[in-house]
Amino acid sequence: MTISMYQASVPVFAERLRALSLVLAKGEANAAERKIDPQVFLTARLAPDMLPLTRQVQIASDHAKRCVARLAASEAPSYDDTETSFSELQARIARTTDFLKGFAPADINGSEERRIALKVGPRDLEFAGMQYLLHFAMPNFYFHVTTAYDILRHNGVPLGKPNFLGAE
Repeated sequence: MTISMYQASVPVFAERLRALSLVLAKGEANAAERKIDPQVFLTARLAPDMLPLTRQVQIASDHAKRCVARLAASEAPSYDDTETSFSELQARIARTTDFLKGFAPADINGSEERRIALKVGPRDLEFAGMQYLLHFAMPNFYFHVTTAYDILRHNGVPLGKPNFLGAE
């Protein structure tokens, strides 16, 4: 059995975003339980030169929506990156997931060789669709989802691998 570009992208992004949403809910509940200002978690970083939790979630969302849009040769919605609360991050994840649900297998399948060109900082990058999905979009997406999880875990939120994988 072969795996399609759709199966390797849309459902994977959607499920990982669902898991991220659950992790954020645990973080918010833990802040309330421990009487910690939620901003402590939302602005937390793993290292001084790393981005805070809010940016990790925003960037993960961006990688998911932009990847699927690029594979489908369509436009991704633009978000303002103004989220400052857990509820706003949850809304962003929901908007991204709704966007992903708008794609059918026929929109993505066959994109293995589609030329994907993008600018990352000063660099112009170009990939074939499958190379872009597997070697750029997915690793970047997982990096930011994992870092968001790690920030909350580092700050004492009782999370484990089952939470990362989507257990409630």
